[in-house]
Amino acid sequence: MNKNPLDMTMAEARSELKRLAKVIAAANSSYHTADAPEISDAEYDRLRRLNSEIEAAFPDLKRADSPSDNVGAEVAEAFSKVKHDVRMLSLGNAFEDTEVDDFVGRVRSYLGHVGPLAFTAEPKIDGLSLSLRYENGELVQAATRGDGETGENVTHSARTISNIPHHLDNAPDLLEVRGEVYMRHDDFAALNERQIEKGEKTFANPRNAAAGSLRQLDANITRSRPLAFFAYAWGALSEPLATTQLAAVNRLRSLGFQTNDLTKLCASAQELITHYKSIEEQRSTLGYDIDGVVYKVDDLELQRRLGFRSTTPRWAIAHKFPAELAWTRLRGIDIQVGRTGALSPVARLDPVTVGGVVVSNATLHNEDYIQGRGNKGEEIRDGKDFRVGDWVQVYRAGDVIPKLADVNLAERPDDAAPYEFPTICPECQSPAIRDDGDAVRRCSGGLICPAQAIEKLKHFVSRGCFDIDGLGNKQVEAFFGDPELPVKEPADIFTLQVRDADNGLKRLKNRDGWGDKSTQKLFAAIDEKRNIPLNRLIFSLGIRHVGEAAANLLARHFSSYDKFIIAMDEATDRDSNAYQDLIAIDGVGEVFANSLVTAFSATSERASIDRLTQHLNIQDVVQADTGNSAVAGKIVVFTGTLEQMSRAEAKAQAEAAGAKVSGSVSKKTDILVAGPGAGSKATKAAALGITVIDEAAWLALIAEE
Repeated sequence: MNKNPLDMTMAEARSELKRLAKVIAAANSSYHTADAPEISDAEYDRLRRLNSEIEAAFPDLKRADSPSDNVGAEVAEAFSKVKHDVRMLSLGNAFEDTEVDDFVGRVRSYLGHVGPLAFTAEPKIDGLSLSLRYENGELVQAATRGDGETGENVTHSARTISNIPHHLDNAPDLLEVRGEVYMRHDDFAALNERQIEKGEKTFANPRNAAAGSLRQLDANITRSRPLAFFAYAWGALSEPLATTQLAAVNRLRSLGFQTNDLTKLCASAQELITHYKSIEEQRSTLGYDIDGVVYKVDDLELQRRLGFRSTTPRWAIAHKFPAELAWTRLRGIDIQVGRTGALSPVARLDPVTVGGVVVSNATLHNEDYIQGRGNKGEEIRDGKDFRVGDWVQVYRAGDVIPKLADVNLAERPDDAAPYEFPTICPECQSPAIRDDGDAVRRCSGGLICPAQAIEKLKHFVSRGCFDIDGLGNKQVEAFFGDPELPVKEPADIFTLQVRDADNGLKRLKNRDGWGDKSTQKLFAAIDEKRNIPLNRLIFSLGIRHVGEAAANLLARHFSSYDKFIIAMDEATDRDSNAYQDLIAIDGVGEVFANSLVTAFSATSERASIDRLTQHLNIQDVVQADTGNSAVAGKIVVFTGTLEQMSRAEAKAQAEAAGAKVSGSVSKKTDILVAGPGAGSKATKAAALGITVIDEAAWLALIAEE
């Protein structure tokens, strides 16, 4: 499907994610296991990004076998398996300079780091990942990445690669060296010539040739192939190589490994980008394939603190080489209305091929972007606006959802008029309002807006919410417009079976596309979801600013629906203790709190929620077993400067120990952890008789069992 995710229905998105999971798994197998890729690297990146973009647009549809959570492919049966002591993970990707700024910003934010921060930048080799295990200086094992957890034993082949040492002097007793097996361009050309002379199949590119050569059961075949190895990382260690990434790589070089001479230490995002451009200019003359530049935090202690996501490290990112561009005609601008009422502009284009994909739609973000302004009101594109009829540049920097990048004013038609963003919802004709500080204009119609109502229902039944089997996007749309069995709000789902019983010949089982068995399965699936965890219920309501993580936060804090709903009712008074307690929850600000309280105080929306909860058994949050934690159940506030950890680390640490973290001091606060610079919070805590401790005492307290 070449359809833009912006135009997908939920059913189409679910179907496409299912297809992508299958296609990407097959591509992984052919690439990592069979060494015979059936699609190009660009097409593979496109598919993975498509999967990621659809998951971002429909987070509730993310599959258990999502490619986003997988690394590489399973081990081929012909090779014995090797369990990696330290996982071999993939890297997150950046495609634009702004994403490099974002990466550096995320690192600083997570660490709470304001001082100098160094990164290494090195070419991203397009080869086959390999881990070499040395014990007491002897090479004892070589393994491919495989699926990241388990790789293939290729020790016999790795020993034939000329620049892989068999013995190391002055190395740690245990050392796993990681890097990339590759083939130089001239060696690749010579290999293919020999293949032709022997009447054998040629290789499509050096990466395939390197992978196919290493993964041979007959080591003599590998020996005949001109492979080489770049070292750039490590796995299991008996002792550290160094305290920084660059020093550790230099240590690997001193042990006899080939490392990349283009690796450079950089002190800022701009220096990283400058080095990226320098490497890009040299790309065609390097003599081997690269497909980007890898950035890593240099300080290994900071790497440890940053840690990992499910499949990627927080301290590294791959900056891929550039976007693909194309020019075409902008034929129209359509407005789509989402479940929160957001009016999203979509460009309708003359079809054009960008990166092997035919593009006819592209996002325009918001009205400021159309008018040539950025998020802070600054000029972008030199202030040039987009108008229907313009000759525009479309780009895909590995992104699935195409974007408009630029406009050629010399090609602008004489009658092209500035685009007037609608102030009336195109779906229900309610006023579309833009709040101060908000980049998005929103329909004020709420549940009377059919677009919002349908999208809210789709969200309600989606995977991260109620996840009702048999009630997907297509069925929601059908029931919404059904004159006999209408589903206009979530509560209607749970009265469906009772209402259907009174429908006589028009009962659901007698309709096209339904039968007795499918109808009973649907009703059973609905009944099963009458028991619902509190966090899922909160998330399913589709309240603006309340995503899945926020719903989990609220559920953990209030623990039961009764406590939650009482707090919402009391918090309608912004001067109440309930409202102050709500905004004191760490991670809940006034915008979040106001959106939440408004939803529960709005007459029509609250009535809809109350009708829903009458049909449900809402499960309390079961608190995690924190053993004998000294802070379990305590409300903790952090203030001042923390010197041994960032605020994000401190919060995660406290919650893991069973504490609740608040952003402000109140009479309910149990502990205030005060670092240097603690001000009014420390004063207030002292006045209330709250325990005040420093960071060292806090660390000692949570270490107690």
